[in-house]
Amino acid sequence: MLEELCNLVCEGNLMLPRNGLVTWTSGNVSGRDPQTGHVVIKPSGVRYEELTPEDMVVLDCDGTVLHGRLKPSVDAPTHLYIYRHRPDVHAIVHTHSPFATAFAAVGRPIPVCLTAMADEFGGPIPVGAYAQIGEEDIGREVVRSIGSSPAILMKNHGVFTVGPHVMAAVKAAVMTEDVARTMFYALQLGTPDVIPDDEVARAHRRYVEQYGQGRAR
Repeated sequence: MLEELCNLVCEGNLMLPRNGLVTWTSGNVSGRDPQTGHVVIKPSGVRYEELTPEDMVVLDCDGTVLHGRLKPSVDAPTHLYIYRHRPDVHAIVHTHSPFATAFAAVGRPIPVCLTAMADEFGGPIPVGAYAQIGEEDIGREVVRSIGSSPAILMKNHGVFTVGPHVMAAVKAAVMTEDVARTMFYALQLGTPDVIPDDEVARAHRRYVEQYGQGRAR
């Protein structure tokens, strides 16, 4: 069932430890099939180096397991809530990447002080309020607070990113940690200068319209 999406979601999950975004079994990637609305997500508590596409779990929008021999991620209710309330989102990534999560721990959004952040995010990375793990609370807060950003820091918890496809959400997670690391170091040197809103909008528009070879980023 959904073999191609299972392959993509597995590949996305394997990219998290390769980019230093997760440790042991924390974090997860999911993807939603636009035709059926079914969701493919990482299984709970399985080490990344052991993951295969066959281990991915297929759920319907209510969380019923349609395919898979393993239990889905404990973050499945969060993912499903976001999908139900954001029809434009077809992939979600959750990490506890260290520099971005440090900002989340102190409840501090990441302002646009880097051109790379203006290009990729088009605005600051917001912080959502603290929410309990386990049911839909985190998903509800992500939807409430993320705005137009592809990424959000959840207070005292970690990072969630969204995208139109798996690699877009994974890229947003990688870029979130990258800018968080640079901003952390910049803050040790002084007070970084925030790029004006109109310049952020111009840079982001140029990036969206002109960067790359015309393929999905």
